[in-house]
Amino acid sequence: MALQTIPARIRWAVDVLDVQPADQILEIGCGQGHAAELICSRLETGKLLAIDRSESGVDRTKRRCGSYITAGRLAVRHIDLATLRVPVKRLDKVFAFNVNLFWVRDCQDELALLHERLSPGGTIALFYDASRPEQLPTQLEKASAALVQAGFRVGVVESKNPAAVGLLGRR
Repeated sequence: MALQTIPARIRWAVDVLDVQPADQILEIGCGQGHAAELICSRLETGKLLAIDRSESGVDRTKRRCGSYITAGRLAVRHIDLATLRVPVKRLDKVFAFNVNLFWVRDCQDELALLHERLSPGGTIALFYDASRPEQLPTQLEKASAALVQAGFRVGVVESKNPAAVGLLGRR
């Protein structure tokens, strides 16, 4: 697939994530595989584990990013974060875009797992589409509070065009 088909909001979020060639990354909610494709294009010795609760999301990501799977830079799994066993000792970064988990229900068990697996100084990056501004304050407030409760230091990044906001939780 051509990288130019990746939505601007995903490109912006992955740029903010600042993927390094050796990073070990977890993507929660891989959907159509847009972010996975862009992240994997920046990895050399690093790896991305992309997960999704949706079987169709996993299938789309596998189709879109087959060459990265073959190259050993990407593994895609149909699984919920609550039941995931992270296959590496340490993650450098965790990435999610428009994943409801972090603001619609208690997610402390999931965040505890991520806090445990993130390297010191590692980042969990939760991004949200800002095209529906009436929803955004609630999303940011609840997700930020959950990150703080789990022991992360939280910062906010914003983009006007594309309209997106990110919470960066540092371990």
